[in-house]
Amino acid sequence: MKKENQLPTDGIATVRPTTKDLAKAAGVSRATVDRVLNGRDGVQKKTVEKVNAAILKLGFVRNIAAANLAKSRTYRFLFALPKSGDQFLNEIHKHISEAGTVFSADMIATTVSHLNENDPHEIAAFLGTLSPATVDGVAIMAPETPQVRDAILRLKERGVHTLPFISNQTLTGDHWVGVDNTAAGATAGTLLGRFLTRQPGKLLVIADSIQSRDNLERRSGFDAVINASFPQLYALPSLETYGAKERAEHIIATAFQLHENIAGIYILSSEARVPLSIIRQMPAAQSAVIIAHERTPATVEALEDGTLDAVITQDPGHLVRSAIRKLRALTDKLMTLQSQEKIRVEILLKTNL
Repeated sequence: MKKENQLPTDGIATVRPTTKDLAKAAGVSRATVDRVLNGRDGVQKKTVEKVNAAILKLGFVRNIAAANLAKSRTYRFLFALPKSGDQFLNEIHKHISEAGTVFSADMIATTVSHLNENDPHEIAAFLGTLSPATVDGVAIMAPETPQVRDAILRLKERGVHTLPFISNQTLTGDHWVGVDNTAAGATAGTLLGRFLTRQPGKLLVIADSIQSRDNLERRSGFDAVINASFPQLYALPSLETYGAKERAEHIIATAFQLHENIAGIYILSSEARVPLSIIRQMPAAQSAVIIAHERTPATVEALEDGTLDAVITQDPGHLVRSAIRKLRALTDKLMTLQSQEKIRVEILLKTNL
């Protein structure tokens, strides 16, 4: 009869190495092996190297789920999101709630805090209150500012794992969750240029804030394509709404008063409901080709009634699940499957809703 710790490999029963085997191979106690596996202090560098060498030699794979269950350990993950969100953030909230149910069997608890995205000092102050005693990892959706970058660095130094969410931060490189926003902006530029063929005209670009790195990268990718491939089109400076309806109404109306021949509109922020509601009321905008981001009730309705020509989107459920998996991997000092965590740039038209 096969023992519980035996696994079949090509028809041959093999024994999965245990911490007892590791201790024997490294010439140390099981207590020392446990300290090394859990990254605790008090172990000499030479001893850590011996245990790690034994791990490689024996092919030891730690059963983290069993260890967490034995210790009644729960992963505590926090999503730090903007206060002034609209329908896209509602979708994110919905999937965070779903994930709380889906991942509950894995001892993962998720919570949400709302921050004023237009006040970097408030964001930094909030991040400064977090510690490993209260949270294991934080997924942060915030504009990139010196205050936020420094707060993230200090948070990591205190031992809290951090993960930029949807909008990246320079200091993290590729270690974040979201689409390639430069590619998303380039996709918008390509679609606008193709839809407008050889028609000359100006392009209105509407953003929440160019301080937000996702907005900035989308604008960069958009400009690169328009300037290189569609010289008959001229992209106007970005209009920043800061998520305020009154400001959006004023600056969009002013733009149409100042500029004739606006042939296309690119709403590059993640929240398009307010700009779309304003544009619908402007006769001069009715002939413009319009591209927006993110699938929400407002953008779906605008595609169906012909206000929008295309929506560039990313799967919010995938974003949330990927953030949780990455935070858990960081906590456990493991790697995630890169192909599983890649967030795709998707294009929605009325015909493929």
